[in-house]
Amino acid sequence: MNNEESKSIHEFDFNLICDYFSSVKRQGPGSEEATLRALQFIEPIDQVRRIADIGCGTGCPTMTLARNTRASVTAVDLFSVFIDQLKANAAEAGLSDRIHAEVGDMGSLNFREGELDLIWCEGAIYNIGFKRGMNEWKKFICKGGYIAVSEATWFTNERPKEIEDFWNDAYPEIDTVAHKVEVMQEAGYIPVGTFALPENCWTDHYYAPQKLIQEAFLNKYKGNKTAEELVASQRHEVKMYERYSPYYGYVFYIGKKI
Repeated sequence: MNNEESKSIHEFDFNLICDYFSSVKRQGPGSEEATLRALQFIEPIDQVRRIADIGCGTGCPTMTLARNTRASVTAVDLFSVFIDQLKANAAEAGLSDRIHAEVGDMGSLNFREGELDLIWCEGAIYNIGFKRGMNEWKKFICKGGYIAVSEATWFTNERPKEIEDFWNDAYPEIDTVAHKVEVMQEAGYIPVGTFALPENCWTDHYYAPQKLIQEAFLNKYKGNKTAEELVASQRHEVKMYERYSPYYGYVFYIGKKI
């Protein structure tokens, strides 16, 4: 493994990351079907009025949540380029009155205590860590409200050293389903559902679209070593998934605040 392949996504220039990922529909593994499946655990859904989608990216889950609930959805992301794109998408879909998109830090949210019926976060809680997010965000959820996040998870108790080293470098908090559920319980939630995202959430909805834009990205930044390393890193991640997908993936965790 060379240095370009082993670098974490967090080691790259944020402007390059935003430019790269704003060119694809999703900024992490997922699908509309997975979002809707997780939404089925929220009961009664017709009483959900305030949702926050944290780390929303360009807003694929945000749009699905707005279309399939009666709620007002506040979408928060650190990067303005993603928020601008979400605002444009919401306007085009006629959902601007239901979606409020804003630049914000998930480690310092501005919601009032008990303001939200549901906090949603697909593939982004790792930015502050699963345990911290579960504990810090709980105060914003009303009693009986819900949290739903997708999180990198080991499917087995033992795995090959190469993939264990890869993930421990990228996200040391990766753990098994049982331990993640335990963290959720200790934070004060009743676990109401968990399920692993199917492989097509990675292959079809996340990796395949990237493959289509990588050459154009490299041409745009021709001679830029950092851009080349970013693409090399993403291509290496694909190889890791192709080789070791039986050992890890994203799991949705849905909990109800006690």
